[in-house]
Amino acid sequence: MSAHGAGRRENFLFIGKHEIAWRAYLLAAAACGLTAFLASPLRDRLDLANTAMLFLLTVALVAARLGRGPAILAAFCSVALFDFFFVPPHLSFAVSDVQYLVTFAVMLAVALIISHLTTGLANQAREAEARERQTHSLYELAKALAGAVSQAQVLAASESFLAENLHADTTLLLPSDTETLRAAGTMPNAISLAAEYTARLVYDSGEAAEGEDSMGGAGHSLFLPLRGATRMRGVLVVSVGRGDRQKLQRQRPLLLAVASLVAIAIERLHFVEVAQASQLQVASERLRSSILSALSHDVRTPLTVMYGLADSLALTKPPLPAPAQETAIAIRAQALRLNNMVGNLLDMARLQAGHVRLRKEWQPVEEVIGASIKSLGPALHGHAVKVSLPADLPMLEFDAVLMERVFCNLLENAAKYSPGSADIELRAQARDTTIEITICNAGAGFPPDKLSRIFELFERGSVESAVPGFGVGLAICRAIVEAHGGAIRAFNPEGGGGCVCFTLPRGVPPQIEGESDSGEAQ
Repeated sequence: MSAHGAGRRENFLFIGKHEIAWRAYLLAAAACGLTAFLASPLRDRLDLANTAMLFLLTVALVAARLGRGPAILAAFCSVALFDFFFVPPHLSFAVSDVQYLVTFAVMLAVALIISHLTTGLANQAREAEARERQTHSLYELAKALAGAVSQAQVLAASESFLAENLHADTTLLLPSDTETLRAAGTMPNAISLAAEYTARLVYDSGEAAEGEDSMGGAGHSLFLPLRGATRMRGVLVVSVGRGDRQKLQRQRPLLLAVASLVAIAIERLHFVEVAQASQLQVASERLRSSILSALSHDVRTPLTVMYGLADSLALTKPPLPAPAQETAIAIRAQALRLNNMVGNLLDMARLQAGHVRLRKEWQPVEEVIGASIKSLGPALHGHAVKVSLPADLPMLEFDAVLMERVFCNLLENAAKYSPGSADIELRAQARDTTIEITICNAGAGFPPDKLSRIFELFERGSVESAVPGFGVGLAICRAIVEAHGGAIRAFNPEGGGGCVCFTLPRGVPPQIEGESDSGEAQ
């Protein structure tokens, strides 16, 4: 709302109110004059008391229809007209009998009392009607908000209610993901800086406040917090012209009720979104369970059969011709690789679902390293693994099966991305509270922009790569290492290549009973 528009509306309302007031007073005086005119022909037939009753009836009607001020004017006019036209001497304000002064006083008092009571009853009736209309409008607003399915509908319902009942403009400020208040609707940035600051204070404190027009005009605004059951949901800004400030303050209880209804509607929409997200999550979990079931039963079984058939062909006696023998060996290798990929997917799903329990035991880590290198077999063909372990490396508490999977995935990745017959280096180093294990290769290293994301699920160093795999192995490694209380990271050393380093807590290994006794016996 512009300042010029607000000023024109205030001037129009001011002139309109004064025109209505003067018209009411003129009507009151005309009603008294009409009563005197109608009663004049009956002056000789009606008693003065009955004539006074006619004027009192006129005062009551004026009070009921025109209000308190015109009724008071009608009371004085009635006494004056009654004295001038009906009390001897006629057509004169002179009083022949002093007793008529008492009549005038009583008549004036009764007229004023009647005007006061009638005006009060009329005001109460109008207030009751206004409250009834307001209650009905509030009920319609509550019904509209209860059926709203979007924030736009909530804003439209509140705007319609406040415009109809208070002739006020409405701005709905809602928090974003970063807790920044933004106006809902088609003009998200149409709010002044001062109003935005006031709205921020209201949102943080939860208390209503008054300020300038939210659009920066010459009006006045009331900032109402939208307090939900769990948290603040936003701020409702109600703006009126400068001349309507008192009306805004009188209607503050109604506005608080409107803000409460809007807050409930917005919170309901939030929980509807949460419920829909939960339903989608349940559906996705069911789909994932179905896929995992298919992988674990319907896919691994034919893979196992395929591997067995290829192995039988490769070992058949007498041997197959050289081309067929190479084909059988290739089929066996690819079936084994695909089986390992499926196993990685299943392990990752179990780790994310929390269905894997660690079976920790105190044991030397070099045994797991040796078993991992042996199980990889052909995957390390052409790459020598140089293992460097300190002689005093203590035993660690870990799940041997899962930790073997970590070493297998890291060594296999190092072999995949190593050029030619380059060596793979595996070294361990004891720290104060951890054991640090590093596996490096002489390849191109990790992309610098992906070092922080390389352990995410389905994240690969190079999207378009001829190296087989789909970015699950490193994610499994991180899940297993973190489940053991360790940490894992990737880096590119200065000499080139790529390294993956993870730590395991040292803990306090148990003492082996009998060692000290046997030493003393010797």
